[in-house]
Amino acid sequence: MELAHERDADTNVISPSGRVDGSNSAAFHEALLAALSDDDSRVILDMGGIDYISSAGLRVLLLLAQHLSGSSKPFAVCSLAASVDEVFRISGFNQIITVFGTLDEAKAQLAS
Repeated sequence: MELAHERDADTNVISPSGRVDGSNSAAFHEALLAALSDDDSRVILDMGGIDYISSAGLRVLLLLAQHLSGSSKPFAVCSLAASVDEVFRISGFNQIITVFGTLDEAKAQLAS
């Protein structure tokens, strides 16, 4: 699992790639928290590079959403691969975390 991030104005776009499972979920969580900044008004997790996520990975996303909610920062995920989207729907995570089809949609909706 790798992680890249870039700031576009006051939006932090974090782009992980690879698999997220029990073997790397702790490192994934630490990397996500390290990518955050107090200057971020919004955070978007571009999941286009994630081809697999386990329940351990979902737990990390839930912890991130709770962390950002506590600081009143809008958070969304986007660009889910079909297999990851299915996991989100089956687990009900699409009801917990805002999901957009593309990064552009996420940026536009969170900016308004």
